[in-house]
Amino acid sequence: MKPRTLGELRDSGYQSRTVKEELRKNLIEKMRRGDDIFPGIIGYEETVIPQIENAILSGQDIVFLGERGQAKTRIARSLVGLLDEEVPVVTGSDLNDDPLNPIGALAKKIVAEQGEATPIEWLSRDRRYGEKLATPDITISDLIGEVDPIKVAEGRYLSDELTIHYGLIPRTNRGIFAINELPDLAERIQVGLLNIMEERDVQIRGYKIRLPLDVFVVASANPEDYTNRGRIVTPLKDRFGSEIRTHYPRTIEHEITIIEQESSHYKDDGIEIFIPRFMKEIVAEITHEARRSPDISQRSGVSARVSISNYENLVSNAMRRAIRLGEKAAAPRISDLTAIISSTAGKIELETIGDNKEERVVEKLVQRAIVNTFNRYFSVGEFEQLLRGFDSGLNMESSELMPSMDYVHQAAEVEDFKKAVSKLQAQGSPVAVASAVEFMLEGLHLNRKLNKDRGEGKTRYRR
Repeated sequence: MKPRTLGELRDSGYQSRTVKEELRKNLIEKMRRGDDIFPGIIGYEETVIPQIENAILSGQDIVFLGERGQAKTRIARSLVGLLDEEVPVVTGSDLNDDPLNPIGALAKKIVAEQGEATPIEWLSRDRRYGEKLATPDITISDLIGEVDPIKVAEGRYLSDELTIHYGLIPRTNRGIFAINELPDLAERIQVGLLNIMEERDVQIRGYKIRLPLDVFVVASANPEDYTNRGRIVTPLKDRFGSEIRTHYPRTIEHEITIIEQESSHYKDDGIEIFIPRFMKEIVAEITHEARRSPDISQRSGVSARVSISNYENLVSNAMRRAIRLGEKAAAPRISDLTAIISSTAGKIELETIGDNKEERVVEKLVQRAIVNTFNRYFSVGEFEQLLRGFDSGLNMESSELMPSMDYVHQAAEVEDFKKAVSKLQAQGSPVAVASAVEFMLEGLHLNRKLNKDRGEGKTRYRR
C-alpha cells in the first residue's frame, strides 16, 4: 500500500529528489541495462542522443535547434520515460507540491492545518509533462499566471498569493516543460521565462512571488531564429545549458525505417499489399533530393513527413488501381508517383516565385530519385539484349490502369527483363513484376537509352 498521508510518507522513508536528479538517476540505470532510451528515434544514435545524455547527466536545460520534422518535439516527450513512475503530491495543491517541501501558498496552508494527516496522492509521470507552442499572442498569464478576479471578489486581497491562478509552467512544477519555436515568444514573455529559469521568482501584476519551481525546461527553435540577430533574448539563450543541433536522416536506410515506422497501416480485406524495396528507396530518395535542391528553401527544411505522406499516397494509388481492376493484390508502380504531387507540394517552400511551379519541381525530384535508385541496382550494359530488341522495332507500353498480367507477358518475352526482375526480388507476383517492369523502362529512359511517348493515358517506350 502506498502512503496516503504525510505521516505515512515520512514513515516509509521516502526521500524527495529534484526532477533533474530523477532524470539523471533513471538515465544511468537505463544505460547500465542497455535499454533503448529513446525508442522510435532513428539516425541519432551517434550524434544527437549522446549530447542529450551528456546534458541530463550534467543537469542542464536543453534547447534543440533544427528545421521542422527533425523529431525535436518527439524527443522532448520521450524524456517523460526518464521520470519516476509516480511521485507524491499534496492533495488539492495547484503546483504539484512535494508533501515534504511544499512551495505554494495553498499547499503550505493545507500542511499547516492538517499536519501529519495531510492527504497525499500519487502523480504519474505522464501527468508531469507540459508543452506549449510559442506564438506571438501568448501572454504572461498563459505561461506564468494571472490574478483571478473571482478569488478577489470572494474577499481576498490582491497581495494574497492565493488570488493567483497559475499558468502552464508553475503547474508543471516537478516535471518537464517543453516550449516549441521559442523565438516566436514576444521579448517580454522571454524575460518572464528567464526569471522562472534563473531567478525562480514570478512577477504578476507587480506582485513578486518567490517560487522555487522545480522544472526541467526543453525548448526547440529554428537555427536561423536562434541567434543574436534573430528573435531571441540573449540572456535567455545563455540560460540553456546545452544547445543540441538536430538533423534529417542522413541515409536512405534511416529514411525508409522512419517511413515504415510512422506511416499509417490499415487492414485492407481482400487485397494483399506488396511494397517493392526499390519503390521505398525512390520515395526516400525524393525527400533527400528535395533537401539538396536549389529550387527549395532549405531554411524551412524538408520534413520527414514528406516521405511518410508520399509513401501513404503511393500505396493508396496502387490499392485504388487494384480495386478498379478487380485484382486481389496491389503494388506501387512508377506510374503511381503522380499521386505524390499533392502530398509534396504543400510541405515544401520554393526558393523563388515565378514560372518554376511546384508540380514541375516535384517532377524533377521524382526523375532524379528514379535514376539514382535505378543506377544503384543496374548498369545500362545489363540491358544490351533488350535495347537491341528496341532497335529492331520492339515497343512496350505502360499505364496506371494496365492489368498486372500484361506486364508479366511483356517481361516473359525478354531474357534481360527476367534476370532484372529476379535481381529486384520481384518474381512470383504479377503486381511485383509489373512494378519492376515500369521501374526498368523508366530507368532506361532517364538514362537516355529509350524514348518515351505519352498519350491517351498510356506511355510508350521506343528507341
